[in-house]
Amino acid sequence: MTPTDTVLTDQLALEIARLGVVGESSDVGTLHRVAELAARAVPGCAGASGVRWALPRTNGVDPPVPEETRPEPLAAAASHPDIAEVTDRQLARGHGPLFDVVTERRPHGSDDILVESRWPDAMADMLRRGVRCFITSPHLNVNVMVTLTLYGVTPKSLGPGRHALASLLMAQGSATMSNTQQYDDVHRTAVQLQEAVEARAVVDQAKGILMHALGCDADEAFAEMRRISQTRHVKLTALAQRIVGDQGIT
Repeated sequence: MTPTDTVLTDQLALEIARLGVVGESSDVGTLHRVAELAARAVPGCAGASGVRWALPRTNGVDPPVPEETRPEPLAAAASHPDIAEVTDRQLARGHGPLFDVVTERRPHGSDDILVESRWPDAMADMLRRGVRCFITSPHLNVNVMVTLTLYGVTPKSLGPGRHALASLLMAQGSATMSNTQQYDDVHRTAVQLQEAVEARAVVDQAKGILMHALGCDADEAFAEMRRISQTRHVKLTALAQRIVGDQGIT
């Protein structure tokens, strides 16, 4: 084992596993835990930040065409306040390595930002906070894109071969957010279906009341309800609730 290897202790393994618990925290909470774990466990990493992004529209092009899309950050968190400020300033500007990573869907970084000519604004922010190298990587899960940025305080401290744990953290974190989103979508759909079933039941009850009161069949009762709904600008369900609630249709 080389000095740069990370030992996956029982405690670290437990904390990584906890990232996968759906609903345990918000997106920001998950990103913050990923960033903290990366800063603590990834060799050469002095700080980290994570951002969740709205998936860009590709219009059939992958990676998306920069002129036709603009990456939109949805949530962000960092392991340290200085790193959070670096991230927030870049997101506010709307350009920099984070945006290039999302647009191109490939990692970007620098072994020594003191001689880095790209992204001058972002590099100046990092240098003022003692950062000398960084690497930002994307991870795409179902309906979720997450970027994880690792920061080092000495040049070349985040070289190749040291990012396996960071990739694991990013994969687990993005999977959690994806699963949470899918759970929320399913729950929302279930609620909507339940509301639709309840609304249908009220409408059917109202139809039965009108059939008895007017001496008509179901189609005629429903047609009368629609006529009243349209002429009085009242939703059909609200009208049905009034009828069932013995409030009449006047």
